[in-house]
Amino acid sequence: PSIVYGLLALGLFVYELNLGRSILSAGLTLALLILPVVIVTTREALRAIPNHLREAAYALGASKWQMIWDHVLPYSFGSILTGVIIGLSRAIGETAPVVTIGALVFIRFLPDSPLNSEFPYIPFQGEFPYLNLQQLFAWLQAEFTVMPIQMFTWVSRPERAFEANAAAAGTVLIAMTLAMNGIAIYLRYRFRKGLKW
Repeated sequence: PSIVYGLLALGLFVYELNLGRSILSAGLTLALLILPVVIVTTREALRAIPNHLREAAYALGASKWQMIWDHVLPYSFGSILTGVIIGLSRAIGETAPVVTIGALVFIRFLPDSPLNSEFPYIPFQGEFPYLNLQQLFAWLQAEFTVMPIQMFTWVSRPERAFEANAAAAGTVLIAMTLAMNGIAIYLRYRFRKGLKW
C-alpha cells in the first residue's frame, strides 16, 4: 500500500535527513513509490529479448556491453519507457504518501519560480542558463499540497466558484492520467512496430 511509502518517507526524508515537509521530500517519496514499477517493468522488458539475439551479437564479436547497448536496450526501450510513463501516471494520482509527510496544508499562493525572471536570457553572464540556483533551493524547500486536498478544500467552501475550480482540477487530473497512459500505449506500439526477430 502507498501509505507505507509515506511512513518510510516521513521517517527517512523528513526526520532522519531533515529535509522537512517540502517539495523535495514529496518528490523523493513519489520517486520511491514508482521505483518498484519501473524496476519490474525494466526487468521484464530485458527478459523478453530472445536469447538468440544476444548469442548472435556475441558470435559477431561484440563485447557484453556492446551487446547490451546496441542490441538489448534498443529493442527493450519501448517497454521500459511504457513502464516509466505508467509509473509517473500513478504518481500523479497518489495522495496518501504525500499527505503522510505533510500535504494537508492549504496553499494560497505558488512559491517563486526557480527560473530566471530576466528574459530574454543573455548567456555567459555568470548564471546558469534560465535557472536561478538560489530560487531553486528555496523552491525545493517550499510547502506543498496535493490536488485532491486542494479539491476538497475548494468543495468545502460555500462559494459556487470554488466548486467550479474543484471540477476543473478533477478534469485536469483525469485528462493528465489518460494522456500519459495514451502516450505510453502509443510509444509501446511505435517501438514494437519496427521489431523483427
